[in-house]
Amino acid sequence: MTKLICYIASFLDSFTSETNGLIPEIKKFRISALSLFSILLLIFSCEKDNEQYVNFDAGNDELTDLINDVCSLTALQLNKENTIQSIPQDPKNPITQAKIDLGKLLFHETGIALNPKQAEGMKTYSCASCHQAKAGFQSGIKQGIGEGGFGFGLLGEARVMATTYKDTTVDVQPIRSPTILNSAFQDVMLWNGQFGGTKTNQGTVAQWTVGTPKETNTLGFEGVETQAIAGLDVHRLIIDPKMIENNETYKALFDEAYPDIPIEERYTKLYGALAIAAYERIVVASEAPFQKWLQGEDGALTETEKQGAILFFGKGKCYTCHSGPALSGMEFHALGMNDLSSSDVHGSIDEVTKKGRGGFTKNPEDDYAFKTPTLYNLKDVHFLGHGGSFTSVKEIIIYKNNALIENNEVVLSNISSQFKPLGLTDIEINQLTVFVENALYDDNLERYVPESLPTGQCFPNADAQAKEDTGCN
Repeated sequence: MTKLICYIASFLDSFTSETNGLIPEIKKFRISALSLFSILLLIFSCEKDNEQYVNFDAGNDELTDLINDVCSLTALQLNKENTIQSIPQDPKNPITQAKIDLGKLLFHETGIALNPKQAEGMKTYSCASCHQAKAGFQSGIKQGIGEGGFGFGLLGEARVMATTYKDTTVDVQPIRSPTILNSAFQDVMLWNGQFGGTKTNQGTVAQWTVGTPKETNTLGFEGVETQAIAGLDVHRLIIDPKMIENNETYKALFDEAYPDIPIEERYTKLYGALAIAAYERIVVASEAPFQKWLQGEDGALTETEKQGAILFFGKGKCYTCHSGPALSGMEFHALGMNDLSSSDVHGSIDEVTKKGRGGFTKNPEDDYAFKTPTLYNLKDVHFLGHGGSFTSVKEIIIYKNNALIENNEVVLSNISSQFKPLGLTDIEINQLTVFVENALYDDNLERYVPESLPTGQCFPNADAQAKEDTGCN
């Protein structure tokens, strides 16, 4: 009753304010009506309402308190001042706008696909083949394909292995392609964390095998940079100095990004890769509703999203693994999830890949543990978990809520101590799903995609079917 009276009083006040000074009778009516309702308010103000009303400010207060108990609102912001300087960077590769501009193009450039195993793969793939914006900078398919892929679809979901390729010649991932989104907040890269020569990987030098991509760790860069350097060779991409020097746009971009590097070194793999890494670091989901809420936009989240967030930082304790601005983490956990299904895999999955972190460190205690991924922009991805064994965010939440492993190969003693039943109800699972899918979804990732490439090439793929799918000629 109290709330109803307040609503009516507010309506009368709003209605008569527009006619104030014009019709005296309306003013008198307003005063009389408000007097009447003031009396009613006094009568009923101490009487408990029978109906249940939602306090729309309580969600903000409770969520704020929960987050402040864990860390702080600012500690979860991906880009605090919307500046380059606020994004984590490798001290050996300071981020500059010139590097970002160059790296943005090279990341999508199919024109550097110059080392294919088969002639028809020439200039048909790029870094973005397995990490493209429409799929949250992951692959639109369960097993990402670089060279040897054919087609694209709408979100990369229609890319398949070309019939002219074999398992031994196609460039395909033995594990689901991790996103580059929010990667600046992780100091090692890949599911097993093998790339990165600092911090988390201190003490793993013995595993930086000479003659393998892991040797790149000896350069002393963090994970994003190390992966970019090693990845060019792994995925048969070449930064060709002659091509750069003969392309006016690329040459100018390299010159602006690296004015202090000698000409004979400037247009090379190392500096092209460092530019790609600088670009990857600024690819953050800073326009997601939760990020807007963290920066003071109280109305950025719906009530259901707030309730889901309250569960995330409360009863569900999701933050214990998914922490920091990216809601990721630098810990490795064995959750008993399946690897890629043999029916979906081109070739076979080796034991090193199956063992995750343990496959890299050679420490049995690390077996079957995988790096905690970011939770941003998962709504468009239909293959989740390191093996793509889940088709939706809700499926994974249910899996973690039940805490029953699906992969019998995983040693039970290695299962994470944090993998235990959460006791969430069906309603709470739905609320948590809405928070992850919608509140953590940045719908403007296309801002990180170039309009065109200096070479005039199509992207992210440039095979005949992909060109038709994307409307690129």
